[in-house]
Amino acid sequence: MGSRSGAPQSSEIRLGLRENWPQFALLVLINAFVGGMVGIERTVVPLIGSEEFHIASTTFIVSFIASFGVVKAFANLVSGQMADLWGRKRVLVVGWLVGLPVPFMLIWAPSWEWVIAANALLGINQGLTWSMTVIMKVDLVGPKSRGLAVGLNEFAGYLAVGLTAFVTGYLASEYGLRPTPIYLGIGYAFLGTVLSILLVRDTRGHVRLEASSRPEQPPSIGFREVFALASFKDRNLYAATQAGLVNNLNDGMSWGIFPLFFASFGLGVERIGILKAVYPATWGILQIATGPLSDRWGRKGLIVAGMWVQAVGLFLTAFTRRFEWWLLASLLIGLGTAMVYPSLIAAVSDAAHPTWRARALSVYRFWRDLGYAIGALSAGLIADRFGLASAITSVASLTFASGIIVAIAMRERPPSEPK
Repeated sequence: MGSRSGAPQSSEIRLGLRENWPQFALLVLINAFVGGMVGIERTVVPLIGSEEFHIASTTFIVSFIASFGVVKAFANLVSGQMADLWGRKRVLVVGWLVGLPVPFMLIWAPSWEWVIAANALLGINQGLTWSMTVIMKVDLVGPKSRGLAVGLNEFAGYLAVGLTAFVTGYLASEYGLRPTPIYLGIGYAFLGTVLSILLVRDTRGHVRLEASSRPEQPPSIGFREVFALASFKDRNLYAATQAGLVNNLNDGMSWGIFPLFFASFGLGVERIGILKAVYPATWGILQIATGPLSDRWGRKGLIVAGMWVQAVGLFLTAFTRRFEWWLLASLLIGLGTAMVYPSLIAAVSDAAHPTWRARALSVYRFWRDLGYAIGALSAGLIADRFGLASAITSVASLTFASGIIVAIAMRERPPSEPK
């Protein structure tokens, strides 16, 4: 039987997907609700800013993404330390409790400042809950299936983002931008909270088991040293971190700029919802394949190629004016992101020892999700000065350059090779 805290006894703990599939599947479901919380905003919130609050400045409209990105980045940064000190489950539950007010604030917001505040809470929710679902899955499966674990986690989250973006676009076209499309968020928050409290079990015992099987005894290192390693001292971690930042920089740009760009050519909210759904849905679904492929082929090639495929999709978006081309571009951006996303998290997990892996992932996710704020604000400033298409092409160029950095800096390491 499990302990009174809900964690399995040490004699019951085993590593592997097959050995832990009930908890793993539960965490996949919970991360779908985490992704759905972001999906309720992908189509409708930028349009609420422009159509309901009549905000003319693109930079001010995308400020809600900046608040989300900055807060989520810092929530990611502390999540690994909190997970090691308090346990993964407690941090997961706290993240859900913080997220409960978000859909109500979006529904009742009397001003844009309320939307910005709601997104600050959403940033905490996403930083804590998504971090924990990733970390716990990596804990459960052990070193041989990290790519698969991350792929399934991100599949659930981003498929939910895409499906919710599509459904909210449809609901908005039928019933208006508020409140009907945002009711989905109330259900996601409630279910995520209840399942996390009642059914999730902590995974720190799995970390101890994996650490005990490693032949080397790593030196005890503090958070400051982990931050330096993950940010710039370790070349593999640096390559992954900058690519993660640029990846989410272009995602933050697309979140805020794409709906306004498509609407400027007369595209209706339902068709905008389709385009906003195709990208994360493609990203989510294909990670079922790209995650395990990174276990077999290695991380580096998928990351480099994925960044370049994203860049092609972004350029295609900026230089075309037809729905069919935008649809193809969205598929390409989704494909490229699917190649990159699980491979980056797995690459960070490969390069970090189990005893400080959670902290390394939290630092990586800090820099990665800071990209939301950087991408949204820089794209907003460029769009206000030079136009929406210029903002998209600037980010496309940066994405291509990031792939070059990975090609030069990253050294391929077999996933099973200890650091």
